[in-house]
Amino acid sequence: MEKKVVTRFAPSPTGFMHVGGVRTALYAWLWAKKNKGTFILRIEDTDKEREVAGSIDHIIESLKWLGINWDEGPNIGGPHKSYLQSERLDLYKKYAQILIDKGLAYPDPYTKEEVDGFREKAELEKKPFLFREHRPEKFDVWNYTKPLRFKVPEIKSFKWNDLVYGNLSAGPEALDDFILIKSDGFPTYNFAHIVDDIEMGITHVMRGQEFISSVPKFLSLYEALDIKPPLFATLPPIMGEGGNKKLSKRDGAKDILEYKNEGYLPEAVVNFLALLGWNPGDDREIFTIDELIKTFDISRVGHSGAQWNDNKLDWINKEHIKKLSVEELKNNIFKYLPNELKIEKLVPIITERISKWGDIGGIIERGELNYFYKQPEYSKEKLLYKNTFSEKISENLKEAVNALEKINEKDFTNENIKNVLMQIADKLENRGELLHPVRYALSGLDKSPDPFIIAEILGKNETLSRLQKAI
Repeated sequence: MEKKVVTRFAPSPTGFMHVGGVRTALYAWLWAKKNKGTFILRIEDTDKEREVAGSIDHIIESLKWLGINWDEGPNIGGPHKSYLQSERLDLYKKYAQILIDKGLAYPDPYTKEEVDGFREKAELEKKPFLFREHRPEKFDVWNYTKPLRFKVPEIKSFKWNDLVYGNLSAGPEALDDFILIKSDGFPTYNFAHIVDDIEMGITHVMRGQEFISSVPKFLSLYEALDIKPPLFATLPPIMGEGGNKKLSKRDGAKDILEYKNEGYLPEAVVNFLALLGWNPGDDREIFTIDELIKTFDISRVGHSGAQWNDNKLDWINKEHIKKLSVEELKNNIFKYLPNELKIEKLVPIITERISKWGDIGGIIERGELNYFYKQPEYSKEKLLYKNTFSEKISENLKEAVNALEKINEKDFTNENIKNVLMQIADKLENRGELLHPVRYALSGLDKSPDPFIIAEILGKNETLSRLQKAI
């Protein structure tokens, strides 16, 4: 019988949530959900020097915003609590004692200065520095005051299968006696994550390429503990725009919650991140969360780096905005509008002009909607259409006013307005002789939304008032 799939996301609370980490969480979550398995959130907070206050809350908020909910972890609990490594120290000491009893762990007898000396000597001799070459012949009893090192049981080559990259291997030079527990009593990542993955029954470990070189050390430790390792899936890097360099915090990669503040939909961000390195096998680019869960497969994760593209994210977000109900559109857009612009009929006009909610602020700042609540200022020259004489423009506008006056207030809809004005425009040498001055009279802009829609929103009296002003 196959084991139930158990995946995890185990971030360190050392700052904001980078998109690469979020994608790792997403893939692990999708794989667990697809296989009706368990997704665990575990906080690897053993590096107290690098820990940033508030980071744990930030991680939790980020994942919750995206809808990546965990089955076990902080604020939920579970059979393997605590899910903070700093509260699991006794467990790491227990596993350390197992290795000590096997003769596979020893207290590091050297000072930092002595180790630096070994490293400098290796550099002078143009050899890689390997701690195992300086392993002491006799081991002291570990009294928790010195770092505890793993004694590699066998110096050999390793081969393993990666679910993304296939068969991988490394020679004996990849193995070394690494630190298990530091002198401050906290375990290293190399030790703690393996202990936790064993205890929590993790079946699939997903992480970035930077860990490939460490896999032989991990496999050696699993062997020392007589534990079968989980399956590994190495994820391709996310590259910056241009594709020449890995996207990093130093290169301006944004905190995932900045996308929330800029008005992106969480389901659109999830959709975009899922496609950064994974191919669904067809031409689809827009997915709901349920569709991603159904379609996602580790075997379709690619090898090469996926390029970040803000324009693609905006396009995907706009496609998701289009799927929202009229009420959802209204509620979201109204959050960004001043009271004088909270007009329901403006919702489709604004929707057409944005790719994310944050774009609304720019539209307002540029005054692109001012004409809906105050009469625009305009000039005679801009009212004219090409070489048409002003008398002709005036005549056309007067005919438009006479026709619009005959529409009842309650029937003053863009359909009826369009019908009336197009009857006049179609008789002219060029429709622009009417439609251009009408658009400009109503908005004060050469380019604006459909003038018939503007007229409906302004209402009959204001529309007629602006056309009279233009005349």
